[in-house]
Amino acid sequence: MRFKLLRRRLTISAPRMAVRSAMPWPLRWAGVAIVLGFCAAISLWAFEFGKSIAGLETGAREELQRLRGDAAKLREERDKAQSVLNTSQSLITAEKTTQERLTAQIRTLELENRALRDDLGFFERLLPSTGAEGLAIRGLHAEVVGGPQLKWQILVMQPSKNAAEFRGRLDITVSGLLNGKPWTMELPGGAQPLQFRQYRRIEGLLVLPDQAVVKNVSARVMEGAATRAVQSVKL
Repeated sequence: MRFKLLRRRLTISAPRMAVRSAMPWPLRWAGVAIVLGFCAAISLWAFEFGKSIAGLETGAREELQRLRGDAAKLREERDKAQSVLNTSQSLITAEKTTQERLTAQIRTLELENRALRDDLGFFERLLPSTGAEGLAIRGLHAEVVGGPQLKWQILVMQPSKNAAEFRGRLDITVSGLLNGKPWTMELPGGAQPLQFRQYRRIEGLLVLPDQAVVKNVSARVMEGAATRAVQSVKL
């Protein structure tokens, strides 16, 4: 039995022997990783080298330069558009301000035109229809307004074109009833100075006593001690 075993070990029919390395597994994996990294580096270098040979890198740079130029052009156009927009907004604001100012001026002119039309109608009513000569009082007008107050208006004129300058006084007298009794009132401070050549329009406001009832308003133009014109109006 021992002989058979010895013969089996020494002959061809003896079992095979395996020789294994005693290197640990971590070192093996590290070696594999180094090899793979080296292969990847070589592959990347080959790819970049081939791309440079084919001219792809130059085209990419040119494309990048073109894109940068387009971006700069777009930014410039954007800045110009923003400038135009700001200018347009400034013009719109200025136009709006000008329009508001013109609207205010138009309203003022309308009021002045209305006042001129009123004055023209007043003067047309007061001008004599015939060629009268000498100083005259035209269109004495008076009305009682709230307060109570008396608002009066008068036009004194000399129809002659070459009339000399007139220097005199104007006196306004108000008469009526006060507490049921006769009552008379003149301008505070007496007659007021009057000076004109062709015509003079005068108006005023007279404060009335309480419970006063105005019946008549009289205007008198005096030159020195002489009375040159008189006119009265009843209320």
